[in-house]
Amino acid sequence: MVTIRVTPERSALDTELRIRLAGLPPGRAVTVHAESRDPSGRSWTSAAAFTADHDGLVDLARDAPVSGSYQQADAMGLIWSMRPAGSADPAQARARYAPVPLRLTADADGIAPGTAEIWRDVIPEGVIRTELRTDGLVGVLFHPEGAGPWPAVMQLGGGEGGLHEDDAALLAAHGYTVLALAYYGLPGLPPVLTGIPVEYFGAALDYLGAHPATAPGGIALMGVSKGGEAALLAAATYPHAVRSVISICGSAVHTQGISQSVTAGSLLDILSTPVPSWTYQGQDLPYLPNVVTARMREAVAAGGPVQLGWASPDLGDAPELSEAATPVERIAAPILLITGADDATYGPPFQEVARRRLKDDDRCRHVVYAGAGHLIAATPYRPTTQSVFPGPGVDFSYGGTPAADAAARVAAWREIRAFLSGSWRSGISSRAEARSLASWDHMRKATMTARQPSTSRLFLR
Repeated sequence: MVTIRVTPERSALDTELRIRLAGLPPGRAVTVHAESRDPSGRSWTSAAAFTADHDGLVDLARDAPVSGSYQQADAMGLIWSMRPAGSADPAQARARYAPVPLRLTADADGIAPGTAEIWRDVIPEGVIRTELRTDGLVGVLFHPEGAGPWPAVMQLGGGEGGLHEDDAALLAAHGYTVLALAYYGLPGLPPVLTGIPVEYFGAALDYLGAHPATAPGGIALMGVSKGGEAALLAAATYPHAVRSVISICGSAVHTQGISQSVTAGSLLDILSTPVPSWTYQGQDLPYLPNVVTARMREAVAAGGPVQLGWASPDLGDAPELSEAATPVERIAAPILLITGADDATYGPPFQEVARRRLKDDDRCRHVVYAGAGHLIAATPYRPTTQSVFPGPGVDFSYGGTPAADAAARVAAWREIRAFLSGSWRSGISSRAEARSLASWDHMRKATMTARQPSTSRLFLR
């Protein structure tokens, strides 16, 4: 009988598994099938064929498949290469944060098949989850069990609205207090991403900074996509409160808001409706105009999929860019920018604006992953085979390849954790303490004299 050994048998979702087969004759072909189910009850499957070594063993971290759903030796290749099989089965549905099942089967001619089943935790053991509905703030707080305190991270999701609870819970298990903060799209918040006050993020920083589970020394701000834009903006507005900032597939430029539902609205209407994403002290912050190209219109008319990058504005317009760019020079804390080179939204140039404004200051690092698309922001070891998702009236394509996105997620997750742990030792620069919000207010008033864009820009993330 083929034996499947999986270690660890129970782990967090971001833990790499070691999958090994034993009990095979040397040189024997064996096919490993993997199956899991999402919360809706839909099955996800993958398979790969291997050749046993001279000891009758197969180690997925060492051995490349001879055929199957992925090509290179990869300990987690069977997981990220899974694809949906069939439709949702309500009878197999599970709770949103229940452990994720993984069933493995190994088939080889002339040998009894082997099976193994393990569970992967969405919210790791030892992590406390608390919903936040206080003073207009909407979010979920995670931290390890015990007295604490722990270094704190405020996490902002993208233009899809809502929360990234999974990622926040997994990060908390590594020794952090993490606030997954929603800023639109949930009860008690604006229904669309239009005119979100920067002061909302300031209030959340105050709340998290004062929380008993938060260690002193400032907050790390981490945002994904549109949330990456918000993280840079909030860090520039409240530098005294921020210890480090991470923008993942984000933008160092203020971009157009979203005037309708990102699932039920009309894409062309959204692209053509000028609304600001952010306000400060009751006034709209300038943004770059979108460009609704003929290519975009034709793709929408054909039913998609479309790439939001086709509506990308020209970053070469220096005066307009200067007005809309986030004043990242006010951020004295370390800055980490992460982007996929094949991001089909707006990609590395919109992050690189920050480095140019900082004149390549060594406190800002930009990591770009070759071949990867926009969907690299999630924690690793989940399927990456889908890069087309429903949008407002048309499907969106986000770029990248499954293998490149999977590798980038692993690398980015390690990069983020290394950056966070290093930033706690660096301390807050005295420059951040010395700067007051008055300088930002002066900058804001200067930009308000600029003309407002006449067309819109969308960052649906």
